[in-house]
Amino acid sequence: MAQIYVASPFFSPEQVDRVKRLEAALSANPTVTDFYSPRLHQDAEHEQFTKPWATEIFHRDMDQIAAADVIVTVLDFEAKNLDSGTAYELGVATMSHKPILALQEKNEAVNLMITESLHWYTKQVKDFETYDFKTLPAGEFVGEIL
Repeated sequence: MAQIYVASPFFSPEQVDRVKRLEAALSANPTVTDFYSPRLHQDAEHEQFTKPWATEIFHRDMDQIAAADVIVTVLDFEAKNLDSGTAYELGVATMSHKPILALQEKNEAVNLMITESLHWYTKQVKDFETYDFKTLPAGEFVGEIL
């Protein structure tokens, strides 16, 4: 059973829909112990979008990445760009030697720094319902690399 951190943008209705579908797929997966999705944890002691709020959220998210066994990420953002916060989280995960599993529904090129850090890749959110988080099978990125 795995503790999962979900690294994903959630700034537009499309992005929120995608991460909600991913969260539902993880909830349905019997090999998932629990997951932490920052989208669900924006409440803080301080007013949203203030410096104290940002500090609190940053430290909470970094602690959750440290506690995670696996990072599940959404690569889709805007055109060929990855969300900067998601990219940062993936860098932290890479340097922490945590496997990164990626969902990309759109057909956009992805920077090689991301593609080469991935442990597993899929274009279908439903694959996260059945992925075996106990054995963590590998699967390379398939698509255009920048």
